[in-house]
Amino acid sequence: MASEKSVLAVIRAARPTFRNRNDKIAFAIHSSFLASGYVLTATGPQALSDNVFSDPSNDEVSVDNWNELNEEYAFVYANPEKGSEKVLVKCLVMNDKLLVHVLSQGSSEPLSLEIDVGDYAGEDGGSNYAQQFKNLGKLVKRIDGDILSKLDGSANASSSSRSSETRDRTRQEIPEPVGGFGEPAGPPTQIIFPSVPIGSGSDLVPGPPAGVLPSRGGHGIGGSMHLGPNDPMWFGGIGRDPAFPGGMPGLPPGARFDPYGPPGVPGFEPNRFARNPRRPGYDGHPDLQHFRRDADSDYI
Repeated sequence: MASEKSVLAVIRAARPTFRNRNDKIAFAIHSSFLASGYVLTATGPQALSDNVFSDPSNDEVSVDNWNELNEEYAFVYANPEKGSEKVLVKCLVMNDKLLVHVLSQGSSEPLSLEIDVGDYAGEDGGSNYAQQFKNLGKLVKRIDGDILSKLDGSANASSSSRSSETRDRTRQEIPEPVGGFGEPAGPPTQIIFPSVPIGSGSDLVPGPPAGVLPSRGGHGIGGSMHLGPNDPMWFGGIGRDPAFPGGMPGLPPGARFDPYGPPGVPGFEPNRFARNPRRPGYDGHPDLQHFRRDADSDYI
């Protein structure tokens, strides 16, 4: 694992010449690979050849011509700990950023890192390389976390470790089930459903709705809007209630009941009903007598 001290030691040992701020960041990336145990096998234009992975040579080369390309850097490393597996590193300058792409031999998924050059490149410090950089330790941590640790597989191990810690922490946070939880605490509660009245009430005064206990006694008003021959209206009141003496209030004079029903049904014989005599001086239908204009004087 690379550190700020080990990377700075590699830079001091190489004593590179920087043309600009991009050179400083690119060489810091190169030094991080060397500090992590990688061996440089090609750099500059030779690192961009088509046979960098097929070349069997793993001889270590010098860092000369590493910044020969214009706004582009390329390095090829071998990893002795993985059977000299090669790794290609390309750095491309894009405005004030350095875009880093790393491809391991046998892999089709490159690793990427975007670095803001101004955050890590310092002023020209001459031969004092510590002053050539700022926040070097933070830069090395980013290179190690986003590239180096993923190449050697330690990122997977740390990810698995974090996942295991998360699972353990989740288990600790979940409370243990309380004894008897999910089981009935006692005998089931008895639910009493109120009876549903059947046949009570009428279309004049409806009975209580379903699920409501019926009231005791009636409403004191019998019958319905359909008047039959035995309706209490014909016998001086509704249900013989003293509140309605003499029958239903507001009944017009001459009101009568026109019998209807199946023939031969007892109680619906036409001779059971009598029509009031016509009023003198009125030749209209008896049912319309109460609509006469002069009848209004009877109610004033």
